[in-house]
Amino acid sequence: RKTIIIYFFHNILSVITHLVSTFSEFTHTIRKNIAGKLTFYQMDGNSTYVRNTGELASDVPTETMFELFDPLQNFSSAKFSYTWDLGNGEVIQGTEPVVRYLYTHSGNYTLQLKVGVNLNKSAPEITEVYSTDLKVLGEYIGCTMTKLYENTLRLNHTFTSAGVHCLDISVSNDISKLQTSFSLYAKKSNNNHLIFMLSCAAVLTATFSFITVIACRPCHHGRSQVKNI
Repeated sequence: RKTIIIYFFHNILSVITHLVSTFSEFTHTIRKNIAGKLTFYQMDGNSTYVRNTGELASDVPTETMFELFDPLQNFSSAKFSYTWDLGNGEVIQGTEPVVRYLYTHSGNYTLQLKVGVNLNKSAPEITEVYSTDLKVLGEYIGCTMTKLYENTLRLNHTFTSAGVHCLDISVSNDISKLQTSFSLYAKKSNNNHLIFMLSCAAVLTATFSFITVIACRPCHHGRSQVKNI
């Protein structure tokens, strides 16, 4: 009987050890596979723009969402906590994967998100930190609207200043509407330098021509006087 009891307890201990090892491996696998991304949205009136270039406009309501990548549904019953550090001294905590805020001043900021996951009451909390650099641009001045009722758009536009510009394109029909944005960098044109160089060349040519004419006129006049004598 003692041998049977010892063997029974040994089997129970082996099962418990296997379960603990399996749970530890499962937790470690989940810890390594916490994946997701941050998506930024900015609202202007009734329009919502996706900002995926790391550039935001100041004094515009902004919404940042954490999208979890969990194809195996490992976190289907887990509880999440989110701590958002906006980089401007403001920290927001909550249980929803979205935060709403706005930057009142332009500049460079680093947004950090700490995601906490509780699988159950007995398991330790799993955390992951996401960080991204943001460039908040100055006050929005205005834009040039071009509306075209065609299937193809060919747009010619001259920017009045060099720097980064945002091109927003909206395409709509009777069924749906699509909106996207692009970041463009406009450089200074070299045409002004060319015009300045041509103008300088013309002035120098006219000056040398005038000096040549003045210098040659007395010579011809002296030769005519010698012949008359």
